[in-house]
Amino acid sequence: MKKVISVILVLVLSLGIAVSAFAEGSKLDDILALGQITFATSPDFAPLEFINPNEEGDAQYVGSDIELAKYIAEKLGVTLVIKPMDFGALQAAVTQGQVDMAISGFAWTEERAENMELSAYFNMDDEGGQGLLVRAGEAENYAAAEDFAGKTIAAQIASLQYNLVSSQLPEDISLKPFSNINESVLALINGRVDAVAVDTTNGELIINSNGSDKIELASFKFDYSSEGNVLAVTKGETALIEAINEILAEVNELGLYKVWKDDAEALAKSLGIETY
Repeated sequence: MKKVISVILVLVLSLGIAVSAFAEGSKLDDILALGQITFATSPDFAPLEFINPNEEGDAQYVGSDIELAKYIAEKLGVTLVIKPMDFGALQAAVTQGQVDMAISGFAWTEERAENMELSAYFNMDDEGGQGLLVRAGEAENYAAAEDFAGKTIAAQIASLQYNLVSSQLPEDISLKPFSNINESVLALINGRVDAVAVDTTNGELIINSNGSDKIELASFKFDYSSEGNVLAVTKGETALIEAINEILAEVNELGLYKVWKDDAEALAKSLGIETY
């Protein structure tokens, strides 16, 4: 009987060592061994990520975030596999380990930092702040947060703007989530919502695309400061985020992201695609 117990104990200990060894492996090791990195994005936000209708397969996904993902894959010496999805699904894909990284115009938030490993900043040339689009002629009606009381406010699901609306506007607003920024702007123009929460730099581009006779930025701005965008990987994958941060340091030093963004904006305009 003792011999049987001893054999079982040895097997259990051996299994435990094997499991521990597997657990100690990192996603970076897996990426390098497999020779590919999977990248999730929501391709509906030009010039950061959008679809070129003249291309097929992964080539149809273009934008500055796409170029950044390609650069990271190139520096790691692996192939890039693009996984397009709705913006609201990105965080779940990362936290559940369904993809290796997500890049989609993410701003740093405390909630994201708690649930995912966030990278160093990039795309640091935008300092416009966070605000709301309203219909033309109504900007001065919205000079303070309380002016939105009882109004219907649109925001993209799982976005920074969604969180700002929830935390900084009156409790009696009606917060209407949208999966696509285009749909929310159309709802504003058609009178189905009273305002759309946006990054104000993107808001200016939206106004240029739709016309200042239709929409404008409200006088009110959210209490928020940003240092740029971040990308996300699964929580605990510190080796992967450290490797990515080294690559981002090079991207920032060389000013590559602005070059990619300028090129992407020119491409979007040539295709008649609105930029944000």
